[in-house]
Amino acid sequence: MEKKYFSIGETAEQAHLTTETLRHYDRIGLVKPSKVDIHTKYRYYTAEDIIWLNTVHALQQMDLPLQEIKRVLEYDDLEKIIMFLEQAEQKADEKISSLRYSKSKIQLAKADYEKKLHNWQASEGIFTKKFPKRIIMLADSVEKITADDLWSYQRHFYQRLSYEQKKQFTFEDLAGVYQDSSSARYFDVCTSYAEINGLKNIPAGIYLCADCTEDSWQETLEKLLNIAKTEYHAEPDFSLRFVVISGILQWNYQLQVYTGE
Repeated sequence: MEKKYFSIGETAEQAHLTTETLRHYDRIGLVKPSKVDIHTKYRYYTAEDIIWLNTVHALQQMDLPLQEIKRVLEYDDLEKIIMFLEQAEQKADEKISSLRYSKSKIQLAKADYEKKLHNWQASEGIFTKKFPKRIIMLADSVEKITADDLWSYQRHFYQRLSYEQKKQFTFEDLAGVYQDSSSARYFDVCTSYAEINGLKNIPAGIYLCADCTEDSWQETLEKLLNIAKTEYHAEPDFSLRFVVISGILQWNYQLQVYTGE
């Protein structure tokens, strides 16, 4: 049966490579075409050549250099070739497993951002919300929140605890700033805790809330304090500024002011 030949363009399409890649493979002796027209110098490939090209491409995905691939494919010992391909297959499985793990982390992060976006969009403007009593742990004073603080903000709290105390504490996945007349300090809400210095009781009740940006939070806080005073006859002595992640290395805030009710 006469062999079927494919042009370099047809071969490149079937192997998902470029024609220049095929020419390069030919130049370095990695995969040479089965036939070259002596007059036109056109290259022609067979189905077997395409299998070799697919094999080379798969091995490249394992981060193997072309010269190493060429050396292996030149083995005249079939057992060595099979052993090498089995090792490459194992590396492929490991890479797939790693990519699946990375994908799962990306999906979790995406879901978290979607949830935060939904919450952000659903709570535009000034609104009230009833909260139960919250126990927070206060950490370092802060003048301006930085990206480094946000990526590892819980270190501010765990570094204040002894080894035994760390077993007794867990925190919500929220960063925030507690502000009163004397200072502004990082805080996190405790979901489990033991009685130690540095904890603060945030009373249950109705809070005035508003979403804002880094540039507008001070102006927004003044509005909330004014509403608390004029409409609720309250003079809050603290505010909570929760960080709301809005993008990679970007964030906004949700302000909360106690109305006394």
